[in-house]
Amino acid sequence: MSQSHQLNRASWDERAPLHAASVDYEVERLVSERSHLSETVRFDLPLLGDINGLRTAHLQCHIGTDTLSLARLGAHVCGLDYSAASLAEARRLAARCDTPIDYVEADVYQADQALPAGHFDLVYTGIGALCWLPRIEPWARAVAALLKPGGRLFLRDGHPMLMAVNEDHQDRLQLEYPYFEHEAPTVWHTDQTYVETDQRLTQTETHEWNHGLGEVITALLAHGLQITALVEHQSLPWEALPGQMVKGGDGEWRLRHQPERLPLSYTLQAIKA
Repeated sequence: MSQSHQLNRASWDERAPLHAASVDYEVERLVSERSHLSETVRFDLPLLGDINGLRTAHLQCHIGTDTLSLARLGAHVCGLDYSAASLAEARRLAARCDTPIDYVEADVYQADQALPAGHFDLVYTGIGALCWLPRIEPWARAVAALLKPGGRLFLRDGHPMLMAVNEDHQDRLQLEYPYFEHEAPTVWHTDQTYVETDQRLTQTETHEWNHGLGEVITALLAHGLQITALVEHQSLPWEALPGQMVKGGDGEWRLRHQPERLPLSYTLQAIKA
């Protein structure tokens, strides 16, 4: 296990209970309102379409709010994550909502060893997942291995152009970080997570990697997936560029001025041939 892997997993283990307790993840609303869906899945729904009855693998599922939402849409869902603390929160949420969801602790690169290969109608990856992966090719291999022939990948993530922008400049968009996959990670140090909480983290170092749009597509094509849709969005669910963004009624953040300048996220869909 690499140092980056250890650092990131420790960070997610510490964040998980803070995220579950925050208003941002809407855990209590999901429990009290049995038809409520997570903000992420509500955004995805027009492109996701009808998933009722689909055998679905949710990769890097974190505390399971999106996983639960997929189940509420009728999917037979299994969630996978490498953070034991995240999965503990996910299982607790599923139990409180009386929703049968299988959760498996494993690294996403070994997803097809932890879950039945060639079994799934849908592989779903929620926003903010790919930046934690050093290389995109092993992820694409695992996705392809999980899908049955005709099965679909649904991916929404932060746009690699956004990930290359330095958020410290609040008066301009300035590219300072790698756009393309790069062996050395971008190293971050902070004692804060991205939800509202008074608690400070002790696991303060995390490592991230960017993956260019062409790199993601090429990796999927190389493992037998056919790209069926690619939509670039002018919004995403967090304030990625403080001081330059405004939050809409849908919970999505957009550039305050000239939002057409920069794609903030993208949705990619692919089918296994």
